[in-house]
Amino acid sequence: DHILAPVFFVKLAGVPVISIHPALLPFFGGKGMHGDKVHAAVLAAKAKESGVTVHRVHPDTVDLGEVVVQRRVPVNEGDDVATLSARVLAVEHEAIVEAVRRCIAKEAVS
Repeated sequence: DHILAPVFFVKLAGVPVISIHPALLPFFGGKGMHGDKVHAAVLAAKAKESGVTVHRVHPDTVDLGEVVVQRRVPVNEGDDVATLSARVLAVEHEAIVEAVRRCIAKEAVS
């Protein structure tokens, strides 16, 4: 779990700080939910889809910032943590580029 110190935000005043989460927030988010823990929770819940959320980071919150980009990833029959993680990671690469572009352009969330 990585919560950034308030001084980090003071130094970056006016600069959007974003984070990638390997699920569709607000589901499977929050303190302690990162990496393979997220994928294991998605599979344990028998969710039909997972995904990627790129969101703004705010001091003292975990995974609660404004969503910049979300992309859905289906959970396939027979998926395990490794296979789901690999597909989510591929989508993360696309989503982060789109999120940075949107932040620069100050576009609306989708």
